[in-house]
Amino acid sequence: MLYQIYETQRSIMEPFSDLAEVAAKLFSNPGLPLGQFPLAQRVSAAYDLMHRLGKDYEKPVFGIHTVDVDGVDVAIHERIEFDKPFCELRRFKRFSDDSATLDKLKGQPVVLIVAPLSGHYATLLRDTVRTMLKDHKVYITDWKNARLVPLSEGEFHLDDYVNYVQEFVRYLQEKYGNCHVMSVCQPTVPVLAAVSLMASRGETTPLSMTMMGGPIDARKSPTAVNDLAVQRSHSWFENNVIYRVPESFPGAGRRVYPGFLQHTGFIAMNPNRHADSHYDYFQNLIKGDDSSTESHRKFYDEYNAVLDMDADYYLETIDTVFQDFKLVNGTWDVKNPKGKAERVKPQDITSTGLLTIEGELDDISGSGQTAAAHDLCTGIAPKQKMHYEAAGAGHYGIFSGRRWREMVYPLVKAFIVAHQPGANPAPQGIAKSKATPTKASANVVPVKATPAKAKPVQAATAKTVVAKKPAAKPVAKAVKTAVVVAQPVAVAKPASKPAAKPVTKTVVKTAAKAAVKPQVAPAVVAVAKPEAPAPAVVSATAPASLAVVANAAAPAAPAVVASKPDQASNA
Repeated sequence: MLYQIYETQRSIMEPFSDLAEVAAKLFSNPGLPLGQFPLAQRVSAAYDLMHRLGKDYEKPVFGIHTVDVDGVDVAIHERIEFDKPFCELRRFKRFSDDSATLDKLKGQPVVLIVAPLSGHYATLLRDTVRTMLKDHKVYITDWKNARLVPLSEGEFHLDDYVNYVQEFVRYLQEKYGNCHVMSVCQPTVPVLAAVSLMASRGETTPLSMTMMGGPIDARKSPTAVNDLAVQRSHSWFENNVIYRVPESFPGAGRRVYPGFLQHTGFIAMNPNRHADSHYDYFQNLIKGDDSSTESHRKFYDEYNAVLDMDADYYLETIDTVFQDFKLVNGTWDVKNPKGKAERVKPQDITSTGLLTIEGELDDISGSGQTAAAHDLCTGIAPKQKMHYEAAGAGHYGIFSGRRWREMVYPLVKAFIVAHQPGANPAPQGIAKSKATPTKASANVVPVKATPAKAKPVQAATAKTVVAKKPAAKPVAKAVKTAVVVAQPVAVAKPASKPAAKPVTKTVVKTAAKAAVKPQVAPAVVAVAKPEAPAPAVVSATAPASLAVVANAAAPAAPAVVASKPDQASNA
């Protein structure tokens, strides 16, 4: 009944919202009589804000028409490659009339980006897709609004999500030979399950998995999202947030977790921040600050556009991921399309590279939740694993914005290239970065291997031992460093102690451009001054459709990353 009440209210408000939009334009036009009033700008701003608060936000478009590839504009054609009842596999095909650029594009890796189904549309990853298109053939899962899917298509379960991912991977493998998979936030769990099941059956698995800010093990560093999920029972969620779609939609009668309830939850997590944002928007309209007002519109056009999720999928995600922790406990059984239950065994994965990425300030997927995948994937060799923590980045910042483009993406690109057929293995271990100053230079201390003192690397976690400075706090929080690991693993000596060889100054290079001589593969520790943190940004994703505020600051320069020989030279 609540869904019907909401739709009735929205229908009543819609004409008033349209009138407010017209009035805002009349009062803002200096060529019209209304625009000559002394308070015309304030009246126009008030009507504009009224319009945006009352309008219905439809699904945004990706709107990616061109990308720059080494100075050449490459045209992008977006099309649906694979259509399923609850999801579309979208391809962003690239075109160029420059022969050299075209040859380069043909040989680049194929990447399947699995977008979250947690309240917002796949367009939330627009910046991720745009950046990846420079060096990859990109496909993305575009999940459908459940209220638009007729009941005749059946229900949608978490098992169906896993099966969809497997079907898309097989499709790309058949077309290109193999592919890489990137999952952002919520889909890290079903993607790991999908690849695990393929490995258990003896199927060809993707060349690499990149998992970003997801709740692999939601018990670690629980956030407000995790706490809410465990404080309420399954029956509470079913009785309080599940409703049937009204008759005015194609999916009439379907049980869903409505988008408007999810959006209410997003706003309720930090109402003061949203109120301040709208007030600033009103003030910027009065001042005529077109740049700031347009940024506000773009953000909230995306943030306010939400979709309904099928009730079965939503409730099963709560149970499996946030209450019973079935993946990490080894008790998760997934039904294949034939109805046969199969146990998810991440330890069966052996030939797929694993890169996990977390944001230092992520308060949606807490610290260690994504890195837990290394403990589960014990069959993957340590040299095929890497974990990266983006310093100063919140949940949104690890896949969108300057921190994504300048810190995270170069590492992702290099890792994917390293796992292309014929490439050298990617560096192993744990890489942590801190914001670097605008002038990217630092003292770099090379550390040679010392077998007598080197500590063994555990196969499951691939951790690296880094020595602490005297009387200092742990490296992860206190020392402003960028640590990148390459074999052989050795103990790094503090820079303050006398080194065996003189300390030299060098220029810090990014992951995508680092050039390392074939005979040298040392670990390095680069000390750099931190940049002042940028203002917080409201995160637009949350597991189980709950949102909190995440900081998404960006540095002025990328993090330091060193690789094994030839790892990034062909990226």
